[in-house]
Amino acid sequence: MNRQKNVYRPFILSQISYTKAMNASPYPIRINRYLAEKGYATRREADNIILSRRVFINGRLAVLGDKVGEKDAVEVRQESAGQKKEYSYFAFYKPAGIVTHSPLPGQKSIKNILDTKPAVFPVGRLDRASEGLIILTNDGRITDRLLNPRYEHEKEYIVKTIMPFKDGFLKRMARGVRIEGYLTKPARTYRLGEQAFRIILTEGKKHQIRRMCAALGNDVRSLKRMRIMNIELRSLRPGEQRMLEGKELTIFLQSLGLA
Repeated sequence: MNRQKNVYRPFILSQISYTKAMNASPYPIRINRYLAEKGYATRREADNIILSRRVFINGRLAVLGDKVGEKDAVEVRQESAGQKKEYSYFAFYKPAGIVTHSPLPGQKSIKNILDTKPAVFPVGRLDRASEGLIILTNDGRITDRLLNPRYEHEKEYIVKTIMPFKDGFLKRMARGVRIEGYLTKPARTYRLGEQAFRIILTEGKKHQIRRMCAALGNDVRSLKRMRIMNIELRSLRPGEQRMLEGKELTIFLQSLGLA
């Protein structure tokens, strides 16, 4: 086991005329959007291709956030023929207070506390206030297969609420809760105490569990992700990681259609 110790802003769109908007050029656009629109990959997959150092703009290695102009030359280089890439996979316990992607000034991200070789990236998100399991890998193939809700992969959480709740609260969480016009998919819920429950989801909307609880008149005190598919947090402590291997990894990749 490899363990590493660790120690809204409102956004207002400017108002422009319909005619100007229709005639405006889409360029420059972000490189991940460019790759997606050109059919190379989804935006999520494009991020992984960029991270794999295979994308070049005018001969310069592209990085996340780069923008492409209408006359820029974009090249996506393929891996060498016959060369099998070595992939690595880790289960990581993200501590509360750590950001998975795009930290703001003064915030600490996962990569600030990792010392993993080869370089890996987190698959999916876990909001800053939450803690628990994140998959780390250098395998861009798994991103869409793991995160796209059409695959309905299970993710399991332990939730502690501010106020006690009745059984009806859990039944409504299980049936689905309407949040901002969207009805969440059915889930499985289990009471763990007066103010704690376990929930298993097959989708992952932004801040979904917190928004579901709020819609039912309660708030989340703490949220911990315990499992993604067959990968469990086990005995990991905050900031620690372990390599996925053997039967556990084989089952995981088979479930994603990659083995």
